[in-house]
Amino acid sequence: MKFLLVIAFALGLTACASKGVEQYRAERPTLDLKTYLNGTLEAWGIFQGRGGEVQKRFHVVIDARWTGDTGVLDEHFSWSDGTTSRRVWTLTKQADGTFRGTADDVVGEAIGEVAGNALRWRYVLALPVDGKVYNVDFDDWMFLMDDKVMLNRSYMSKWGFDLGEVTLTFVKR
Repeated sequence: MKFLLVIAFALGLTACASKGVEQYRAERPTLDLKTYLNGTLEAWGIFQGRGGEVQKRFHVVIDARWTGDTGVLDEHFSWSDGTTSRRVWTLTKQADGTFRGTADDVVGEAIGEVAGNALRWRYVLALPVDGKVYNVDFDDWMFLMDDKVMLNRSYMSKWGFDLGEVTLTFVKR
C-alpha cells in the first residue's frame, strides 16, 4: 500500500510540473530579448486572485537600455487604486544564452530562458501586502506576437499553492 501511495504522489508531482520553454523553440517570430526590450515599452495588465476575480489593474511604462550583455529596465507603474511604484531590473545575458536578473524587490536572482518566441522568467518577489512583506514565487511566461507586441502571463504561488495570476500586454513604441 505504501508503494502505491509513493507512486501516486510521484505521478501527482510530475503532473503539476510545467513543461520547459524548449517546447516553443520552433515558434516564430523569434524573441531576441536584447532587441525587444530596448527603447520605450508600455504594458497594461491585471492581477487576478485564485478565483479569477480581477483585484487590481495597472499600466507600466518601461525605459529599457542595453550596454553589451547588460540591460536595465526602468519600470514605472500606475495602479488602479491611484498608487504608483517603480522597479528597476538589471539583466545580464549569460554565456549559455540564459538571462539573470536582479531588482530591489527580487529575492536573489531571477532566471530567464528563451526559446523560439517564448521567455520563461522565474523569481521570488518580496511582495508588500497590508504592511507585511511576503516572498512569493513567480513563474512568468512571455510570448512575442510580432515586432511590437508581447503577451505575458505570470503564475504566483507560495509553498506550491496558487495565489493568483498576472496577465499583461506589452507594446513597443
